[in-house]
Amino acid sequence: MFTLDFYSTPMTHKLKVKFLFVFFFSISCLFAQSKKYTIHTVAFYNFENLFDTINDPTTHDDEWTPTGIQNWTKEKYQQKLKNLSIVLSDIGSPENPNAPTIIGGSEIENRGVLEDLIKEPKLLKFDYGIIHFDSPDKRGIDVALLYQKKYFKPTSYSNIPLYIFKNKEAIKEDEKEETENEEVKIKHQNNRVFTRDQLLVTGYLEGEEISIIVNHWPSRSGGEKTSSKFREEAGKLNRKIIDSLQRINPNAKVITMGDLNDGPYNKSVKEALGAKAKKADVPEFGIYNPFEEMFYKGMGTLAFRDSWDIFDQIIISKSLIDPDFDSFKFWKAGIFNRSYLIQTSGKYKGYPLRHTLTEVGFSDHFPVYIYLIKEMRL
Repeated sequence: MFTLDFYSTPMTHKLKVKFLFVFFFSISCLFAQSKKYTIHTVAFYNFENLFDTINDPTTHDDEWTPTGIQNWTKEKYQQKLKNLSIVLSDIGSPENPNAPTIIGGSEIENRGVLEDLIKEPKLLKFDYGIIHFDSPDKRGIDVALLYQKKYFKPTSYSNIPLYIFKNKEAIKEDEKEETENEEVKIKHQNNRVFTRDQLLVTGYLEGEEISIIVNHWPSRSGGEKTSSKFREEAGKLNRKIIDSLQRINPNAKVITMGDLNDGPYNKSVKEALGAKAKKADVPEFGIYNPFEEMFYKGMGTLAFRDSWDIFDQIIISKSLIDPDFDSFKFWKAGIFNRSYLIQTSGKYKGYPLRHTLTEVGFSDHFPVYIYLIKEMRL
């Protein structure tokens, strides 16, 4: 519970703030009368190369070692953890003084780096749990979910692989499973583009079931047009997962989040996934993307050649945008771009403050977040 304790001093009044879970607040500008609400922050952040210093012989992580080109020492690694913990503990403030209840992350080497991260002083008190699977990505980077164990109770989780191939001659995955021809299997495997799995987690947020999908869609390596088909396949898989959840429960509350390596306007998001920019346009079983309008307002989560885009997005099912706040519903979304996350000088002034050979930054992406709120019954 969020409590406010006032006490007097000879010079001023001091406000002592303590919270164990929930922040009760009034939104008089949004509603006809002041009401009390429970609030949770749900966030996503691309951690950008969160590697430990140990060389993993099964992945291409050599540059992120003390002898690699990044000169990735223990001291740099510890500074990276500290920097990330500062950001994660701050996302969503000041509307919600509690750190995010749920955090999706990408570019994570293994579970060990997450265990180190949640032990950082800035995060330790929030008692985060970890859901992580190793993906087949050749660099060894994965997606994961962090959650405050006191408020979110996972009931099931799985990593769902994305099967994409270099050319149309590669046989389909279901055909592979049905054949015993080893030569065909080898050909199929050689044609596969290995990328991150999609992480599906279902659980209870204060007793309400919610499902979260964490994504890091295929990169634009080789060019946007050449690689777009891979991200479209990622969007189709995402839509398939959502459809399966809605078949089980037509009122399923679903949040899909991640670094999509495409903007809200791209075919992978608009057509394959079917996200809508306006709440009024979302059909039954449809999904809403609050970040599309932000893009057209000139906002961004990353920049390239002085052009901003929003690759990092949190997209929600229609069941979360209904105007009834008897259960948890979407309130608003944002891009977390505090001044300490921004380059202040040089060629990349104004860009996200990322890692260089001489400075351990934060990330080349800004985090994104949404608020879920529920009316309190007094």
